[in-house]
Amino acid sequence: MKVVAVCACTVGIAHTWMAKEAIEKECERRGFEYKVEAQGGYGIENELEEEEIAEADAVLLAIAIGIEGDERFDEKRDEGRVLTLDPSLAIADPAKVIDQVVALTQ
Repeated sequence: MKVVAVCACTVGIAHTWMAKEAIEKECERRGFEYKVEAQGGYGIENELEEEEIAEADAVLLAIAIGIEGDERFDEKRDEGRVLTLDPSLAIADPAKVIDQVVALTQ
C-alpha cells in the first residue's frame, strides 16, 4: 500500500508536524510506502511530486486550511481515493485514520 499525505494547520507550526509524525509512524508500523508533505509556517517541506501522487493508492489530507497545489489531487478525488480531515484527528488516533485511508482502496 502506498499512501501520500499533506499536513497543514491554521498556524502552521505544532499540529502540522505532530500530524505528519503520527501519520508517518502509523504507515511505518503497517509496512506501507508513504510520503508526507508538510505545509507550515516555514513553507512546504518534503513536497510531493506528481508521479508520487499518481502512483499512490490513496491520499490523506490532514488539513485545517487551504493548501498550495490542492488541484494535484483532483484525479484521486475523482477516483474516491482522497480522505480529508482535521490534523487533530490524525494526531489523536492515527490508526483509525489510516484504517479509513485503507477503506478507500477496497
